[in-house]
Amino acid sequence: MAALLDGVSLSRKFQTTIINDIWPEVTIFSLVATVVTLVSKLTPHELSLSNAMLTVLGTVLGLVISFRTSTAYERFSEGRKLWTNIAIASRNLAQIIWIHVPFERVDKDTGEKKPYLQVVIEKKSMISLVQAYSVAVKHMLRGEGGVYYADLYPLISFLPRYSQHLDPATENDMLPLWKASGMDHDAHQDLRARALTTVPVSSSLSHSKEDSRNSENSEEKEEGSWSGSTLDRRPTFDPEVALPVLPSEQPLLPARSPPHSSLSSILGILRVFRPLLKPFSRRLHEATAAPAPTSARGRTRMGKRVRPQIAESNVPVEIALFLTTYFASLMRQGILTPASATAMNNAMNTLQDVVSNLERIEHTPLPFAYQVHLRLSLWLYLFFFPSQVYSGFGWLTIPATAFAAFLLCGFLEIGQEIENPFNYGLNDLDLDQFCLAIQRELHEVTAHTTPDPDSFIFSAWNQPFAPADRRNANEMLADVAHAYHQPETGVHHLRRTFLKGWSDVDKMTRR
Repeated sequence: MAALLDGVSLSRKFQTTIINDIWPEVTIFSLVATVVTLVSKLTPHELSLSNAMLTVLGTVLGLVISFRTSTAYERFSEGRKLWTNIAIASRNLAQIIWIHVPFERVDKDTGEKKPYLQVVIEKKSMISLVQAYSVAVKHMLRGEGGVYYADLYPLISFLPRYSQHLDPATENDMLPLWKASGMDHDAHQDLRARALTTVPVSSSLSHSKEDSRNSENSEEKEEGSWSGSTLDRRPTFDPEVALPVLPSEQPLLPARSPPHSSLSSILGILRVFRPLLKPFSRRLHEATAAPAPTSARGRTRMGKRVRPQIAESNVPVEIALFLTTYFASLMRQGILTPASATAMNNAMNTLQDVVSNLERIEHTPLPFAYQVHLRLSLWLYLFFFPSQVYSGFGWLTIPATAFAAFLLCGFLEIGQEIENPFNYGLNDLDLDQFCLAIQRELHEVTAHTTPDPDSFIFSAWNQPFAPADRRNANEMLADVAHAYHQPETGVHHLRRTFLKGWSDVDKMTRR
């Protein structure tokens, strides 16, 4: 309740509604109702019609709108389930790489044991690719192509840029991942030459990156922007600081580019005054503002949300290819057991299958003919609605029509709003939080020390037979005179203890 009383929270909660989307329609049909009422009241002509068809058509239209909304919610729900599958597959794949791929290996060519650090770096790097996969999917679904983003590039910057490692490499040798991202060949060559010098590149980059972040934060504070990123997160929240700091051929775009909001996006009626202020603000905007990404566009003049364009991005596919290449390398070396290999292959197949389903949801909206016919039918119904209810409502026809327009157009717009749940809308899925949750889980996996089970099972902190026998594991092993240790009756006594444990638990856990 306290959040509702907060000015910022209240404004954002207002933006989550569909009032900004339907206010033009509600206004127009309210004006129609006003005209019908005034003409019928103030002139001898009464613009009233029989309401015989009102109930029938209203029922049919309501069912169709309900179907439209429920279909959109199914897509929303399916998108959430698919992102859950990405998290599960990423976690499983990281566990297989970290635990089932052995740390102790022998080089088949030299017969020497590989350094432990080398194996750990290899496994941690591949888990970084697993983390990058979900981030790449997020940007793809938001219409943001390429790899030069603050939360994606540091995770995949070590991937090869060219098809051959011999110098000099040309632009014709550039791999699809980087060519599709618009990598600057000359800038990369210069960057590579500087990286090979003895100058501590990483430290200088970290300072410059921190300075740029501080300057960006100060600019945002000076502008007093209503942008979603500043309202959603506390000022010091910057999850990209947990990522590697690496040189880049071109400036990295922010991890999140939500549409910038203003007072007119909160109070939609103010949007009609934009043309009056446009000549005065155009020069200032051109001088100070950079072109916004496709996904950062807000609303049209009439209040409709601008949908991002579909980005032809092959980044998730390319990352999946590198993961598959690593899997093939493990198989060639005979490192994985058949069971682990099957599990790893299934996890990678799940990741690619989920992305295909997410693309299906994003790229397959409701047929245009269905949407147009449904909206035209609704408009016609609301247009003749005042004439059908005037005889019974009188002056109340105006608020009744406004309420009917708000109700029906609202449900129709809700279906339009949640049909593609992968954008920056406040009603969309929080893909950034999904990716950050995956990042935390993968780092938790790599923090696991893979200890020998004997080191923690047989300890004084383990009471495996409780509540029937509350001795710890060490005490039970040390008490060799106990019935558990008898060669002939030991199994029988163990079974009796487990039965007693079941009986005790059954009594203790029932009210």
